[in-house]
Amino acid sequence: MNTESVNEEPLFTAVSVSARQLFQLLKCINFAQKAQVRITEEGLRFTVEESRVIHGIAFLEKALFTSYTFSPPVRAQHEDDDGDDTSVFQISLTALLETLSIFGFNEGRDRWTSRDSAYGGVTGSMARGGQDAPFENHTLGTTSVCRLSYAAKGDPLCIVLREAGVTTTCEMVTYEAEDLEEIPLQRDALAQKIIMRSSWLHDAINELASTSPSRLTITASPSAPYFTLSSKGPLGSATVEFSKDQQLLETFHVPNRTVNTYKYSLIRAASRAMAIASKVSIRGDVQGVLSLQFMIEVEDSRLSFVDFRFVPFLPEEGEEDEDEEDEDEADEDDHGE
Repeated sequence: MNTESVNEEPLFTAVSVSARQLFQLLKCINFAQKAQVRITEEGLRFTVEESRVIHGIAFLEKALFTSYTFSPPVRAQHEDDDGDDTSVFQISLTALLETLSIFGFNEGRDRWTSRDSAYGGVTGSMARGGQDAPFENHTLGTTSVCRLSYAAKGDPLCIVLREAGVTTTCEMVTYEAEDLEEIPLQRDALAQKIIMRSSWLHDAINELASTSPSRLTITASPSAPYFTLSSKGPLGSATVEFSKDQQLLETFHVPNRTVNTYKYSLIRAASRAMAIASKVSIRGDVQGVLSLQFMIEVEDSRLSFVDFRFVPFLPEEGEEDEDEEDEDEADEDDHGE
């Protein structure tokens, strides 16, 4: 029994009438098994990272809940940043997603997945918006409730799902929070800032997959070609270019030409967010750190944001020589002539 649970008032409670929207946002960062959760006055911050080269953040703001209460202990309110933070813990993201979807729902009919896109947002049965499921809440006229609560540090995260008279309670084990260093983005030293429809970025990333690439090179330039995505793999190379037309690139701020390479598999980890978002802000700093911020419209026309950051690819010496081999051979041919 946790000795900190002396006060009967839990540290945190929140109620939502839609487990679907929580599931959809958290699914966007489902590229690792565990997520770090931080409870704040403004909402729940879920952070996932892998090998310190990619991290994803989904913020569930308090407006997504019909009620939201955060009551940190008095001692915690006066702690230093290096102190023991009772509002931060780790949890199995995989188990949380399975719990939120325990009653099932037809993801295909989500309004934000059926957009004007060649790929329709996602693959399979979810790609075309789908038909109304005969047993969904809006069809049956029933309501659902999702209640989250966290009593104190070390206690489980309690999730209560209630739908059509059926109640399910799940207590999820929480783990000690790890020292999680977020990938820094130098906002005062941005080399590029581009805003475009997320579906077009999603389609471009999917087109480049045909070459089975290991790397993705992003080039931004104040002159044509303005914004280019290129890949190279065992099946060949491919390039997708975007013009500066405002219909394509809503915002385009690129003072100087930049070229950065990233692991393709890491960028693909954000494909779920690309598929359901309406817009994406693409930012890169002078160190090559890439930020993809997705604006996602959830139920009741609310806007939520999911952020990804990526560390640029730094090849080993052998790999770097291999990449430059073609250019060197071209230079030799010119000198030979």
